[in-house]
Amino acid sequence: MLPIICIVLMLCFTIAPISSSILLCFLMGAVMILVGMMFFTLGAEMSMTPMGERVGSCLTKSRNLAMIIFIAFLLGFIVTISEPDLQVLAGQVPAVPNMTLILSVAFGVGVFLVLALLRMLFSMPLPPLLVLFYLLAFALAIFVPEDFLSIAFDSGGVTTGPMTVPFIMALGVGISAIRSDRHAADDSFGLVALCSVGPILAVMVLGMIYNPQDAVYTAPAAFEVENSRQLWMLFSLEIPTYMKEISISLMPIFLFFMVFQVLMLKLSKRKMIKILVGLAYTYVGLVLFLTGANVGFMPAGNYLGQVLAGQSHPEILIPIAMVIGYFIVKAEPAVYVLNKQVEEITDGAISARAMGTGLSIGVAISLGLSIVRVLTGISILWFLIPGYAVALSISFFVPKLYTACLSVGGNIVTDAFGVVAMVAMTPLITIQVMGLASRMAEQRRKKAMGAKSPALSFDLLEDNAIIEL
Repeated sequence: MLPIICIVLMLCFTIAPISSSILLCFLMGAVMILVGMMFFTLGAEMSMTPMGERVGSCLTKSRNLAMIIFIAFLLGFIVTISEPDLQVLAGQVPAVPNMTLILSVAFGVGVFLVLALLRMLFSMPLPPLLVLFYLLAFALAIFVPEDFLSIAFDSGGVTTGPMTVPFIMALGVGISAIRSDRHAADDSFGLVALCSVGPILAVMVLGMIYNPQDAVYTAPAAFEVENSRQLWMLFSLEIPTYMKEISISLMPIFLFFMVFQVLMLKLSKRKMIKILVGLAYTYVGLVLFLTGANVGFMPAGNYLGQVLAGQSHPEILIPIAMVIGYFIVKAEPAVYVLNKQVEEITDGAISARAMGTGLSIGVAISLGLSIVRVLTGISILWFLIPGYAVALSISFFVPKLYTACLSVGGNIVTDAFGVVAMVAMTPLITIQVMGLASRMAEQRRKKAMGAKSPALSFDLLEDNAIIEL
């Protein structure tokens, strides 16, 4: 968080002056986000991840395909409805009733979570499926009003929010643990990648049914406060709203898990207490995080953007957005979960730092391109079609694990339509370029080993590798 705060302060004190009131709201929001992230990351480790892994392994052990399909759909549906990002997105699309949009996106995630789990169970390759469904999405785009395209592609970002990522990724890890083949760990990733396609297709269908011409984005208003007491009142009045919102979000997951615990899991009392404490931490963390982001961060960011765009050279926004994009990835809870799981699955071969750097570069490029699109008015398809064409082409030549990191980072500016879609695309390319470099290095290493005498090559191997051979 510190680099983001420093960048904003530097802009405020130099080329983009804002009122001290808005600056104080920003700093107060930053403090709440810091504390909220601390509670959320701890809670996700203690509750969401174990819950997803245990449900996944329990489903696979049952060997009942019909039950796996039903529970997978139900899980995808419930977790998506629980996603705070979806509530924000729905509130910004007045042309479609909120509940209609929420249920449609949840249905899309549920269907594609079933497809993702079946892909894992039957060891189906991920790249061909991604190519097929994204071709379908771009074909449907021809019939969707242009004003609705950005909203449709942004809806894929709900599957990379703070609720869905820990649970869905842990579900994949739990299911892959039952498989004994060497590709099981790789196949545990990719659930989020496929689940991101479902909402896009669902919202495109809505775009053909409803008239989205009136779908106007309402920017968050920046509040002026006269003293510290008003500053506290501004935040404290909003906390109950988010307490209610997160309660509604977490309740379906909690009830589902409790039913699953009684009927199938039957975890020990100690494990259940740890999961329940973790859920409490998750609840507190999300309340603080969303209050700080929506009351302090978003209004200040919106106002700052207006000040910068109103200058004689608005193109200065491009490098500023890229720098902020690079650092903001580190403040994203979903990215933290992904990086940690990748490092654990690969036993440190792919470090969390390397993943974070790759994602940061991708998001920086995404936000730079997004600002170019906003300033020029170019259709989002001119960016998405070539971008996904490159990304999906590379996916056939890199290790599975790198392909599975699709759409991470989609929760950065959910209500700036089109930005999330760009943020979901570019990190995939950068991560897969890492994978391509890794494969090429591995091939060079094998070639060098093959050039040596058999005895010398054998001597270079560790004991465990010799036993495996």
